[in-house]
Amino acid sequence: MAEDIIRETGAEQESSAAKPDYEGEITDIIRSNASPRVMLKKLEDYHGNDIAGVLGDLNQQERKKLFRVCSADMVAEAFEYLEEEDAGVYLNEMDLTKAAAVVSLLETDTAADVLREIEKEKRGLIIDALTPEIRQEIRLIASFDEDEIGSKMTTNYIVIKEDLSVKQAMSELVRQAEENDNISTIFVVDEDDEFYGAIDLKELITARSTRALESLIMTSFPYVYANEEIDDCIEKLKDYSEDLIPVLDNSSKLLGVITAKSLIEVVDDEMGEDYAMLAGLIAEEDLQEPLKESMKKRLPWLLVLLCLGMLVSGVVGVFERVVSQLTLIMTFQSLILDMAGNVGTQSLAVTIRVLTDENLTFGQKMHLVFKETRVGLCNGLLLGCISFAMVGLYIMIFKNRDAGFSFAVSGCIGVSLLLAMLISSAVGTLIPLFFKRIKVDPAVASGPLITTINDLVAVVTYYGLSWILLLNVMGLGA
Repeated sequence: MAEDIIRETGAEQESSAAKPDYEGEITDIIRSNASPRVMLKKLEDYHGNDIAGVLGDLNQQERKKLFRVCSADMVAEAFEYLEEEDAGVYLNEMDLTKAAAVVSLLETDTAADVLREIEKEKRGLIIDALTPEIRQEIRLIASFDEDEIGSKMTTNYIVIKEDLSVKQAMSELVRQAEENDNISTIFVVDEDDEFYGAIDLKELITARSTRALESLIMTSFPYVYANEEIDDCIEKLKDYSEDLIPVLDNSSKLLGVITAKSLIEVVDDEMGEDYAMLAGLIAEEDLQEPLKESMKKRLPWLLVLLCLGMLVSGVVGVFERVVSQLTLIMTFQSLILDMAGNVGTQSLAVTIRVLTDENLTFGQKMHLVFKETRVGLCNGLLLGCISFAMVGLYIMIFKNRDAGFSFAVSGCIGVSLLLAMLISSAVGTLIPLFFKRIKVDPAVASGPLITTINDLVAVVTYYGLSWILLLNVMGLGA
């Protein structure tokens, strides 16, 4: 009896822990024969993100049915969770009236991005169907380059004048909140419409009506300029835990705001670009990308790496005499090359992470170089000693060589490993620092590039020491 109770309790807990299949439920509703009114009532209970997740699983006819049944508000909410390319495809499937209604309800930056993705003729028709105010706001966002922070802002915010009373400010907040839902921070402009500061919503709501509005205004509130490069101001934005960051023009007039959601997307995009470049790509790829486009993104770096690879092979050819007289050392070449590449990639990852801080001093950068070099030296010394012992025993036992020869070769391998790891640590740190110095994104010092350069370092170190120590000093050649 007790076992049955425990089993039933466990089943109940497992059932309650299981995540509801919202997307499956939404799909069933859309594919049902219920009337539009009944379908709408059921769909209103679901989050926009769940509806967005279903769109890719529906066929075009089913999506058109969904767009006709749902209100423009519901569709716009779902579109906020889609990639711009997908949203553009779905917008093309709607009739003009519904498409214009959805675009008018999107955040301004999202609307501008989505409109870029649809065919030119329909884009013009949709823009013409918008109100003059929304049309102007979208064209403002679209006027900025994709690398400028102004392209990521929205005009959905509350703004008041500095000369209002607390009571007047509250009335203005209520009036503007009917059309703008980003109300956590209220922005203040002076008599010339220049940005003056910001007021926290809670501060305004709890303030006594007799209190001066000036005392609520944070005049040191962070801001950015619309034409600033995203790379240049992203760290500034991340340093502040604000829901909204004002965006100004060159005359210090308020143009829009960057929301926390947009900031997360910007940071995610930047990380994606950095990751792509670390992998030796010139841009990000997706699953649906055509073969030709994927090749174009990969070939430039691969051609550079091919040339460097030929240089590495050429260097090996220089040491042909070493290889011919000591063929055994070829067995351990990959050991040196792999460890050098791994160490260099580790140093590269640490350096790029540190370089996200734009305020690093020259002294701090030098400290980073010395630190990574010390780490490479200590790890190289430890692994070099381990290699000396293990490789020496391996040659003695499995290659039937005498102890003198075995440990002479393993000693050369140990010293080569130490030097290769030391130099590779320095290379993996200095290359991104150099790129940063010449105003190039340090992420272009990609993993494959560092690995190939360190292969060259390892080959020269390994075969050079073998030639000097084993052939010329110890005379171990055949």
